[in-house]
Amino acid sequence: MAEPRPQQKEVLGYEGGTMGVAAVPGSGKTWTLTRLAARLVAEADLEARQEVLVVTLVNSSVDNFSSRIDQLIEQEGMLPDVGYRVCTLHTLAHEIVRARPDLAGLSEDFHVIDDRQSSDILRDVAESWYQSNQSKITGYLTGDISDYKRKEVLSEKLPRQVRRVAQNAIKHAKSSGLSPEALRGYLQDRGAEMPLAEMAQSIYQGYQQALNVRSAVDYDDLIRHALQVLQTDEELLSRLQHQWPYVLEDEAQDSSRIQQQILQRLAGSQANWVRVGDPNQAIYESFTTADPNLLR
Repeated sequence: MAEPRPQQKEVLGYEGGTMGVAAVPGSGKTWTLTRLAARLVAEADLEARQEVLVVTLVNSSVDNFSSRIDQLIEQEGMLPDVGYRVCTLHTLAHEIVRARPDLAGLSEDFHVIDDRQSSDILRDVAESWYQSNQSKITGYLTGDISDYKRKEVLSEKLPRQVRRVAQNAIKHAKSSGLSPEALRGYLQDRGAEMPLAEMAQSIYQGYQQALNVRSAVDYDDLIRHALQVLQTDEELLSRLQHQWPYVLEDEAQDSSRIQQQILQRLAGSQANWVRVGDPNQAIYESFTTADPNLLR
């Protein structure tokens, strides 16, 4: 086994409480986080059904973390795949919502749509809005555009841009915990004309209605509904806090504020919560509420 560097030793010496680790590329954060998880499994005196929870960003990282942790705990003479859980935050949120869909206003048979299905539904809703409201946004075009170019813009480029604006606005609203109704109320309270924001809200409303007809939710819905469930069901929250006395979070620079709130609730009053990430490598901060400063 490679000898850890001084900074890695600091992380591996973690005994509890909150800890944030800013890890630059090549610093061995996966190496370090898997060893910390394995050490906690071996030494933290977990009860029979308790686990170290490792939350990562993408599915491709789950198997990588699990296999590395298994190798380490097997070297300690322990059974693999016992005493820890590795999953994405969306998987975690899905399980939380599935436990109490009623608290999220969902039926028992709700299902999750993938990104392709979400894009198809949004495209249809945005195109419908555009066909009925084209005059509301054509004023944004420059006056010196040629007739030929104008036709191309109106038939292809502007509809595509409407869809992109709506998609980013919906993602941002959901990562802020805002429903279409809450967003509409916010815009009304502002008391100013904001055509693009009103466009986005209207498409968001139509998109969400299309999901409701299908008894479906998208990935962003899972996150906001999971927080809603944890805020409402204290018994479920207490059970999950006991099940996961340690929370290790990978790629924390891309966690949104609402994702942070979920993990903060799961960490509970014990607050055994380690966040690892590279604040300079954030991917999602431009179109969600992901903020590297939350890690800093």
